[in-house]
Amino acid sequence: MSAAELAAAQRSLSALRAAAAGCRACHLWENATQTVFGEGRRAAEVMMIGEQPGDKEDLAGRPFAGPAGRVLDEALGEVGIERDHVYLTNAVKHFKWKARGKRRIHDKPNAAELAACRPWLDAELAAVKPQVVVLLGATAAQALLGHSFRVTTQRGEVLEETGIARYVVATVHPSSILRAPDDAARAEARREFTADLGVVAGLL
Repeated sequence: MSAAELAAAQRSLSALRAAAAGCRACHLWENATQTVFGEGRRAAEVMMIGEQPGDKEDLAGRPFAGPAGRVLDEALGEVGIERDHVYLTNAVKHFKWKARGKRRIHDKPNAAELAACRPWLDAELAAVKPQVVVLLGATAAQALLGHSFRVTTQRGEVLEETGIARYVVATVHPSSILRAPDDAARAEARREFTADLGVVAGLL
């Protein structure tokens, strides 16, 4: 059964989560530990959407449970947004990876994999009905706003009339901050990321 058929039959987030646990709409489930569905309040004002779960999230079964999640938590705290008030999810619900020695390294999902998983994301948006959607990184942003969207030039902008939510804001994925080449670059990337989330806080 396709993700669209599975998702369409559910009415609550708990039912969606249970149905998604058995999703076989694409091949990514074969190498993943488990489905990592979204997490948060049904009535959350803010929904944050990343690309896909990482290694730590795949093992924990929770979105943003690893180092990138800690960066996100710190930035949310700085701008006065409680994580408990945010619904966190990803455009793809299974960890796509390639082996490098004993490590599992993130591998970017392709268009077919994003499309296969899109019904789950659409169902989450319909269930939560957030006022603000925050797109974390280019993959999530382009999946929802089109391939012409550029996070590098349009980050922090408040977008309206997207058909996604009242307001949409795109920024970098917090994992990109961890990949910055040195301490100074990481500090600057954190400052810019926090400023983008400050825009979101101002909309609430």
